[in-house]
Amino acid sequence: MLINSKADATTHVRFVSYDGRYPALCHGRLCLNIDGVDVHFSDQGEWDGNGNYVRRDKYARFWESGGSSNWRTNSTTDGEWLIDVSLLPEEYTKYAAEIDEVFNANVQFGCCGGCM
Repeated sequence: MLINSKADATTHVRFVSYDGRYPALCHGRLCLNIDGVDVHFSDQGEWDGNGNYVRRDKYARFWESGGSSNWRTNSTTDGEWLIDVSLLPEEYTKYAAEIDEVFNANVQFGCCGGCM
């Protein structure tokens, strides 16, 4: 329970879906509902006929695993997702803390090593 808080209690960001999964949990397509609009983020795309890679979604991935991997011992640790605010579209940076909370609450923690 919050008391004496000046924080805006309005929820601007809701989790809709994320399709990343082992072994590359960090490479998924994220859908967040931001102020009533579904917004998609990913680095997924396809090659066009001219040899150019065209991203599927308007916005790129802004998250990375907070886990770690040790290639020598073939071990990994899970960790909270890291949200790089500098990679968020400018219109959504004001919601960075809320995006971080929603993403981490709804997406299994990554290990940065599932691809090993």
